[in-house]
Amino acid sequence: MLKSLARVVTTAARFSARTTTVSWAGTLEPLGRPALCVPNSATIRPFTRSIWMMRNSGSGSGPRPTLLSRDKAFAEFLSDELKEERKIKKHQSLPKMSGGWDMDLNGTEAKLIRTLAGEKVTVTFNINNSIPPNFEEEENQGQKSGENEPEIVSTPNFVVEVTKHASNTSLVFDCHYPEDEASHGEGEEESDIFAIREVSFQPIGEADWKETSYTLNTDSLDWALYDHLMDFLADRGVDNTFADELIELSTALEHQEYIGFLENLSGFVKCS
Repeated sequence: MLKSLARVVTTAARFSARTTTVSWAGTLEPLGRPALCVPNSATIRPFTRSIWMMRNSGSGSGPRPTLLSRDKAFAEFLSDELKEERKIKKHQSLPKMSGGWDMDLNGTEAKLIRTLAGEKVTVTFNINNSIPPNFEEEENQGQKSGENEPEIVSTPNFVVEVTKHASNTSLVFDCHYPEDEASHGEGEEESDIFAIREVSFQPIGEADWKETSYTLNTDSLDWALYDHLMDFLADRGVDNTFADELIELSTALEHQEYIGFLENLSGFVKCS
């Protein structure tokens, strides 16, 4: 009888221990494997929804105030810039070229045309990227006042095309302003302020010149031949006087286009 009672007590104790172990295991198991746990939706969803609501709240009310304030400041800056650029504008109309040149404008590209006995001379230039960088101004930035700032000058590359009525090809000169010759003062020895970079023959009437046409580079050219080519241009009106006037014309055209760009930019920034 006593043995039976002891067996019953022992069995009950073992059953109680097993139940306690299972209960603790069921409680601790999720903490031991966090990677396999499913997030509690009751705590995550409201937070996620609140972020979505913040991102989308007022989505139909237009741009953020910061964007509007920056555009307003930009527009005010452009208005002041336009006033200054109009104030320093030298020419109300583009200056004329002496020597009987007719001008044809197409945006930033200009063509100067002169007709001689049996010949037609066409000079083409584009004011884009025609202002050389001023390294001196960058080095002394902040040390110069507005009164002694260097003047902006446009020195574009230009192409001279000489066509003769009796020929089916044009003689083409690719010219430029060397940086050390673009300006010269009074009393200095007269020298060419422009230079010939390349010379080639191109078919008349072709929209694009042929890359297969032989092109003479003047870097390694005999100086006597180079002088004859410069004289050939001078006899047709492309000399130092022409080059000086071309700088003045190109500078005026570039400034005119710059003011037009500021006007378009101001209108674009203000446009809602």
